[in-house]
Amino acid sequence: MASTDGPEQPLDYTEGAPSAGPSITPSAPRRQKPGVSAGQARRTGGRRRSDNQHVDVARQPKHRSTSTEPRRRELLQVLGIFQRATPDQLWKLTRPDNQHDKLVRDTLLDLEEHQLVRIELVREDQRQVWVLTRRGHGESKKLLEPKGIRVSALREEKYDPVTGKLLGASYDDHAAAVTSTAAELHRAGIGHRLGFQTEIGHRLGNGFVQRTDLVVRAPEAGVPAMLLEIDRRSEDAHDLVVKLRRYWEWGRLLPKGADKRTVDLARSRPDAIEHVDHEKRLWRRVYPPTDWEGLAPVAFVFADTTEAKVTNTVAVLEEAARDYWAPRRTTPTTGGSRRRTTARRCPSSSPPWSS
Repeated sequence: MASTDGPEQPLDYTEGAPSAGPSITPSAPRRQKPGVSAGQARRTGGRRRSDNQHVDVARQPKHRSTSTEPRRRELLQVLGIFQRATPDQLWKLTRPDNQHDKLVRDTLLDLEEHQLVRIELVREDQRQVWVLTRRGHGESKKLLEPKGIRVSALREEKYDPVTGKLLGASYDDHAAAVTSTAAELHRAGIGHRLGFQTEIGHRLGNGFVQRTDLVVRAPEAGVPAMLLEIDRRSEDAHDLVVKLRRYWEWGRLLPKGADKRTVDLARSRPDAIEHVDHEKRLWRRVYPPTDWEGLAPVAFVFADTTEAKVTNTVAVLEEAARDYWAPRRTTPTTGGSRRRTTARRCPSSSPPWSS
């Protein structure tokens, strides 16, 4: 303690032990280059992943041993076409020769870890419904669009702001029946997974668009093109007659840019289009030749219904739609799954395709 009688002595900074307290003088030069901390040498190799403290490099997902590149590509393609599917449907649409869907489920879990797919809902039968994420949708586009295949719309995650419940997460029975129909056809050796398309629009002259549930292209199976309507008895038989009439009207249209002579002939009288060769019509620019007389074949698949209801519906179609198609009924049985299919063409004189 300093004496109160003597003068105050100045502190000596040059001798003694160093201070343990915080230093006022900086330990490095004040002026540094941008992006370099004090006392840190400038790095020339660019940023590293470890620079982001929010990313755990050690926890980056790795592909599972049971998930191969071809399997991942196949699932992304199928989900890009059908939008939603269960593991059982994906198994039949990709690897139907396998005994079960175990490898499909393992590959889905692998894609989920890489944020390419997600589970949208679980059905009452406990089957999971899988969809693409935004990232997976982009990868699917890269696989399908170069092949000229339309990609289905993205299923976005939207939640109710009040309840927090996921909105729009429904997989109705009709959509499930469409995918299951394609899966059973593929399992029977009819069509390639990339030969299916859903919700294909056919625009009529009045602007109305008739959408087809499923279009199959399987030339190797003798089916150049087939338009399928899946009916779970949710539509009246007369509604099906209207659909057939619309397909018939669409098959009579001429394409844009048709030559003047053909246009004048078609406009000369109401039935003049019958004298216009099919090669000059619009439908031949959309679908390949069927090797049959008439327009592109149309088939009705009656699912989840009774024999009596199918019989009554077919009777109405045969009577009310006789001007639009030539009917033939088939009963295909594939892999234990039995479906009633009524295949039609608009019009024809030879038997249409049946499995």
